[in-house]
Amino acid sequence: MSRKYFGTDGIRGTVGQGAITPDFMLRLGHAVGQVLRKNGGRPSVLIGKDTRISGYMIESALEAGFASAGVDVLLTGPLPTPGVAYMTRALRQDLGVVISASHNPFADNGIKFFSAKGEKLSDAWEQAVELALEDPPTWIDSANLGRARRIAEARGRYIEFCKNSFGQDLSLKGLKIVIDAANGAAYHVAPDVFHELGAEVISIGCSPNGFNINDGCGATSPAALVAAVKEHGAHYGVALDGDADRLQLVDGEGRLYNGDELLYLMVADRLAQGGQVPGAVGTLMTNMAVELAIKALDVDFVRAKVGDRYVLEELSARGWQLGGEGSGHLLALDKHTTGDGIVSALLILQAVMRTGKSMSQLLAPVTLFPQVLINVRLQAGQDWKSNAQLARVQAEVTAELADRGRVLIRASGTEPLLRLMVEASDGATAQRCAERLAEAVKS
Repeated sequence: MSRKYFGTDGIRGTVGQGAITPDFMLRLGHAVGQVLRKNGGRPSVLIGKDTRISGYMIESALEAGFASAGVDVLLTGPLPTPGVAYMTRALRQDLGVVISASHNPFADNGIKFFSAKGEKLSDAWEQAVELALEDPPTWIDSANLGRARRIAEARGRYIEFCKNSFGQDLSLKGLKIVIDAANGAAYHVAPDVFHELGAEVISIGCSPNGFNINDGCGATSPAALVAAVKEHGAHYGVALDGDADRLQLVDGEGRLYNGDELLYLMVADRLAQGGQVPGAVGTLMTNMAVELAIKALDVDFVRAKVGDRYVLEELSARGWQLGGEGSGHLLALDKHTTGDGIVSALLILQAVMRTGKSMSQLLAPVTLFPQVLINVRLQAGQDWKSNAQLARVQAEVTAELADRGRVLIRASGTEPLLRLMVEASDGATAQRCAERLAEAVKS
C-alpha cells in the first residue's frame, strides 16, 4: 500500500493545506484511536507540541478525535520531541504524539508518533492508520468517551531525565554557555538543564510568540549562536531546532561543529571511558574523514539512508548504540530511544569536562574532506541510471579516489535534479571529479 499521508518523519505540511487542517486532525485522532482500541482495554495517549501558533488548533482537534474513539489524553503543552518520547515511556502511555514541524518555519506543522517504549512506530502501524482513515467513523457513546487533562510535571521530569544523562561525578561549573532554543519547544527546558548542572547560561531564542520558531535562530541558523558566543565571551554555544531533537555546537573561537564531527567525539569518548563500541552508523552524506577516523579507532562504521529514522533502524538491527547525521541528529540508544539535542550536547560537554581538553583538541584526528555538490537538471523522461557514459566516468572517478574519497549520485526527491557529490582529501580533486560527472550526465 502506498502512503497517502505519512512521510519519512510522520505527517507534515503547510497549515491550512492538505492534511494540516482541523478536520483532518479530528479524523486522524479518531483513526489512531480505532487502531489503538483493537488491542483491547482503554488506551491513553500523551500529546506534546512545540510553540507554533497552529499547535493550539491541532491539539484541540486531535484531542476531540481521540475522545470520540474512547481514548484518554494527557496534554503536556510545549515539550521537546524527545521529552514526549521519554514521558510516554515514563507514564506508561500507549502512544506519544508530537505536534511539530521540527526545523520548518512557523507556517508549517506536523504530527509524529512514538510507541509505548518511546520509539518511532513501524511502517505497518502507519499503514494500519492509513487504512483506518478510509473507514467511516465509529462514534463512542457518551458513557465511554475519552477524558483529557493537562499535566504540569512533564517539564520538570524531563529536565531531570536530561541531567541524569550527564556524569554524576561531573559538573559544568566554570563554563559560560549560550543556549539557543530556536524559540521552540525547549525554550523553558534547555536553559534550566545547563544552569542546574552548574553552567553560567546566556539564553537566546527563548522567547516564543507563536510565529518566531526557527526564525533566524536555532540549529538551522547558527550564525546567531556564533555571534552571541563571541559577544558574551562564552566557552561554548548550543543551538537546538524547533523541537530540540538535533543540535549545532560552537566553541569559544566561533567554530561550528557539525553532527559528523560530534558523532566521532561521542565514539572516542565512549572508548576512552572503557565502553564497548562495536560499531557506529552514519548516513550516505557522512563525511568520509569521519568514517576513516572512526575505523582508525577499530570501530566498524556503516552508512544508512539520509534521515535519523534510517540511522535508528540500522542501529536497532545491529544492536549498536551510537549513530547520527551531519545535520545534528545524534543517537545514543543507551541514553534515549530517540535523537535528543540536549542529551547529545551534554554527552559532548561531558567529554570536554572529563578530559580538560577543548573541542578542537578532541577532534584533532579529524580533518573533514572537502565535498563538492553539483546539481544537474534532468530532462523529462531522462533515465540517468542507464547512462553508459555516466557509469564509465563514475567507475573511473571511484578508482582514482580509491580509499581517499567517494562518489554519491542520487536523484532529488522534490525537483528534476540529479545530485552529484564528490568527496576527496583535497578540494581541487573533488571539484575536478564532480565536473567530469556533470559533463557525463549532460552528454
